[in-house]
Amino acid sequence: MDKELLAMLVCPLCKGKLKYNREALELECRFDGLAYPIRDGIPVMLPEEARAMSVDETLHDSPGRTGEA
Repeated sequence: MDKELLAMLVCPLCKGKLKYNREALELECRFDGLAYPIRDGIPVMLPEEARAMSVDETLHDSPGRTGEA
């Protein structure tokens, strides 16, 4: 995925930053809990095509998380 393109893309719902998940080929919005697929190298930025992330996925690596229970 092109780094310049990634830097320009934002969540279509909240306009927040997206995190690139290289393993899952998705762009993740931790705020909305949605993961947008990347198909054939093209990000599909349609909310109806996005996968709802689990609570654990949304909280993992979120800002302010200390890792303590």
